[in-house]
Amino acid sequence: MRRVSKARRRLLAVALALPAVAAACEKPVFLTFDTGHMGVAPLVAEVLNRHQVKATFFLANERTLEGGGSLDDRWAPWWAERAREGHLFGSHTYDHVYWLADLPDGRFRVRPSAGPMAGRTLTWTAADYCAELARSAERFRAMTGQRMAPIFRAAGGRTSPALLAAARACGWLHVGWSPAGFLGDELPSDRYPNAALLARALRDIRPGDILLVHLGIWSRKDPWAPAALEPLIIGLKQRGFCFATLREHPAYRAHLATQGGGSGGS
Repeated sequence: MRRVSKARRRLLAVALALPAVAAACEKPVFLTFDTGHMGVAPLVAEVLNRHQVKATFFLANERTLEGGGSLDDRWAPWWAERAREGHLFGSHTYDHVYWLADLPDGRFRVRPSAGPMAGRTLTWTAADYCAELARSAERFRAMTGQRMAPIFRAAGGRTSPALLAAARACGWLHVGWSPAGFLGDELPSDRYPNAALLARALRDIRPGDILLVHLGIWSRKDPWAPAALEPLIIGLKQRGFCFATLREHPAYRAHLATQGGGSGGS
């Protein structure tokens, strides 16, 4: 009997864990976008449509290049169109609120990077944090007429077990990203050029990975998406990968099926 390689065993395991996707592809990956200054948002939509890729977006009302917010009326039609296309949507906290520390009394020290309290250190209860997650969901419904999926990504990915438990108690499940899925669009472009980030991603991404990128990063001088998003999608597809929303991910599929919300398909 021929010995099955370790790599082949891993592919088989992923395929078995993802039956809904495996029918079309044994090597699914999950492309996710966090909001940002929205400068590359039109390009992102164009590329996703051209290659028929469905993604998962995490929404916060961050400052945009035009001086407004990424969830304001100027961007509402953009989000409504993405919802009609069948992508999936989760919360990124409305004011892009960073968790800083757990406090002994069960509250949290946090700091928004957007909104009227941007830059101020605040003390929040679990209920305060849940309400902040819900603000993005409420705005999403107002913009699209659809319910947001009950998943979230903490600002900067910063969490604690206590924060995750508080969010879970009010129905929200946190989504991080895979080590190889950190696509590097937040890194300084002089030290991490787009060509190097693209080559690393194509080399290291594995089936089941969650990929992280943004709709515009202020600090990067050479934006990642115009140079790397389309080549990444093409390169991964050439390697036999396919793209799905987190609705098909084994860690989130049951939660989303039972809690509902969101429009996205695979």
